[in-house]
Amino acid sequence: MQWKSNKLTYLKKQYADELYEFYEKGEANTILSILIKSFFGFSRIDIALNPDFRLSESEMLKLHFAVKELKNYKPVQYIIKKTDFLNVRLMVNESVLIPRPETEEMVSLIIDREKEEGLHVLDIGTGSGCIAIALAKNLKNPEVWGADISAGALSTASKNAFFNEVMIHLSEFDILKPTEPKALGEFDIIVSNPPYVTGSDKVLMKENVIRFEPHEALFVPGDDALLFYRAILYFAGEHLVKNGRIYFEVNELYGEKVTGLLSSQGYTSVELFKDINGKNRFVSGVKG
Repeated sequence: MQWKSNKLTYLKKQYADELYEFYEKGEANTILSILIKSFFGFSRIDIALNPDFRLSESEMLKLHFAVKELKNYKPVQYIIKKTDFLNVRLMVNESVLIPRPETEEMVSLIIDREKEEGLHVLDIGTGSGCIAIALAKNLKNPEVWGADISAGALSTASKNAFFNEVMIHLSEFDILKPTEPKALGEFDIIVSNPPYVTGSDKVLMKENVIRFEPHEALFVPGDDALLFYRAILYFAGEHLVKNGRIYFEVNELYGEKVTGLLSSQGYTSVELFKDINGKNRFVSGVKG
């Protein structure tokens, strides 16, 4: 590769201009800043204060190939292989979803509401382990389990738990096959951000999500958006204690349907919560 300059300020501007063809201007600049901070430890302020800082050829190549992946819509979190979630640093790869801010809000809601010590908690569809690990770090001496159908996801969650110095128990099973998880005991809390995107909704999703994030963690088979919610409630019939709490993240379009589903199953104190953007996003209920 040939560059006119190896100054970081020059390269940042050059690659930002190229990325404007693929992303909105603000998003492109944010993504590029994340790359530079992760690769070289330079924040936007650091770059401004060190306008003559130069990269080596190997560093320039690293940045070049990362930008090339961005042009193919690969999420920046997969490129740098990490992301932050509340007070947790997570390893992420293409076997797990990239945690969303909305999921952080749901975990914060649980932490604010659940003050009892020694709770037994199950996170269904744990993926990277973001929910399970954050709850393990922030609740009072809980016992936390994470379950997933994907062995790759469970491997990532295990590494993340080790890195964050928390103990979570991991179990591989398919929640759509209710005979599988019999070995699990009872829980005080079940939480899940299950797949809820239907095939007809797929056309509305961003290219980077469609190309790179694991489809089994995003999409329901067919067009039954409530499939996993019903399966989890069936599981909770045997594995959630009386007066145990369930927490769901939901598609904003299905919040009322999920609350209705909980009420029809005998749950009390059913609540629908809005996220920071005013969208119906979380549902909770108490098992009767």
